[in-house]
Amino acid sequence: MLDKWTTPLIQPALKLTALWLKRHGIKPNQVTITGFLIGMIALPLLASEYYSLALLLILGNRIMDGLDGALARLASPSDAGGFLDITLDFIFYSGIVLGFALAAPAKNAVAACVLIFSFMGTGASFLAYAIMAEKHQLPDPNFKHKSLYYLGGLAEGTETIFLFILFCLLPGYFPQLALGFAAICMLTAALRVWSGYHSIDQAEKGKLKDSIT
Repeated sequence: MLDKWTTPLIQPALKLTALWLKRHGIKPNQVTITGFLIGMIALPLLASEYYSLALLLILGNRIMDGLDGALARLASPSDAGGFLDITLDFIFYSGIVLGFALAAPAKNAVAACVLIFSFMGTGASFLAYAIMAEKHQLPDPNFKHKSLYYLGGLAEGTETIFLFILFCLLPGYFPQLALGFAAICMLTAALRVWSGYHSIDQAEKGKLKDSIT
């Protein structure tokens, strides 16, 4: 929900950094993979309850995630790079939640399972719509710079980053925060399924009507 406002604010800084990286021969996929590895190091730190250090790595991962796209756009974004980026993002998101579950299984495990379940809803509806949107050439005016189509929702990248920050700053409240965000994710998934279905259905009916006439 907040991505449409936060993205324009951070793009200038990302572009300047991406220009520097390009001049030094750094490739987008190198940034993607490095950012993913940085993010994954946060998992054992979370499990060991080193929340401040983990937060630094989580933020580092998110910065790298923005940089790889900015760097790719200086040339020409590739489908392979977009696939790699989004796949590693979903693994990273679930990995962070797993880290908190391992830190305090008795207290956090159930809430972590519910949150990952809700992530499956937002992720599946996102990716399934991306496939069909590409097939039917459905426009997405809010996120033209993305490699994959986005269908808006209440829980997007910005909200998830804020959630992870709160997790690290307030680890004792992980169950409450996780369950609250899971509810938002489930509502987001429901909205995406409803709006995505109707968008694709209308596109199919429009093509059928054109073929008949």
